[in-house]
Amino acid sequence: MGVTGVLETGVLESQLPILIVLLVMGTGAKVVTVRGGGEPGALSRLGPAVLMPGRMQAPSLLVCAAGELVLAAGLLAGTAPIFRWGTVCFFALSTYVLIELRRRRPDAGCGCFGEVSSAPVGMRSIGRTVVLTGMSALSVAAPASGWAAMTHPTWFTAAGVAVIALLSPEIEELIDRVRYRAPCEQRPGPAEQVMLARLRSSGPWRTYREALASSDPYDSWRELCWRFFVFTGRDHDDVVFAIYLSGRRPAVRVAVVSSDDSDSLPEYTSVSA
Repeated sequence: MGVTGVLETGVLESQLPILIVLLVMGTGAKVVTVRGGGEPGALSRLGPAVLMPGRMQAPSLLVCAAGELVLAAGLLAGTAPIFRWGTVCFFALSTYVLIELRRRRPDAGCGCFGEVSSAPVGMRSIGRTVVLTGMSALSVAAPASGWAAMTHPTWFTAAGVAVIALLSPEIEELIDRVRYRAPCEQRPGPAEQVMLARLRSSGPWRTYREALASSDPYDSWRELCWRFFVFTGRDHDDVVFAIYLSGRRPAVRVAVVSSDDSDSLPEYTSVSA
């Protein structure tokens, strides 16, 4: 085999260790999340449980975890096309689910690694599943098993790990937990002025800035992991921004509430994009 063939084979095989490790980590994290219980309603903020009725939320996470484990075992043990194409389909479907979550439930986390993935779905999480879909597609043609690839890692593997790390908001969440040793909703949040500055540097602010009668909010409060700011709109409605408290580039959501409806709103209302 020539140098070109060796290089091509190395690229194809280098993706397998990353896929196997991430699938196993996803399995373990989901099982720990379900068995740990957590706070009431915690599973209702994690995909794919978000899209399921209450009693089906825990089983849906466990089914997803079982599927990941089967795929990881298949990739590790041999070169059967069913497992490799199954992995491609899994990550492609995950990309679609995350896009739907971001559209329908912008407050929900992807649940990719259980409760650690509770931050709202952003472009990094979606980008990660797109990259993993591409990696799994490359691995379809790899001539070696996952086990053989894991025992002979390459620089291509290291490069793939670096890309996945950059696209993983869970790393920041884990660092915050090590530093503060408390979940997001129990940590002291940044000062209100800091959060307001982050809001004003965000895309949603630039989109809705012209619709505001004033650049200063008339109300602000914190709820769990979110800081809310309410502005008066030019049409005398309320424009409500919600900023996630953690992360260097936190998620920002916005809702426009008509003044005719504001008195009838419940005390706690989900904010949608």
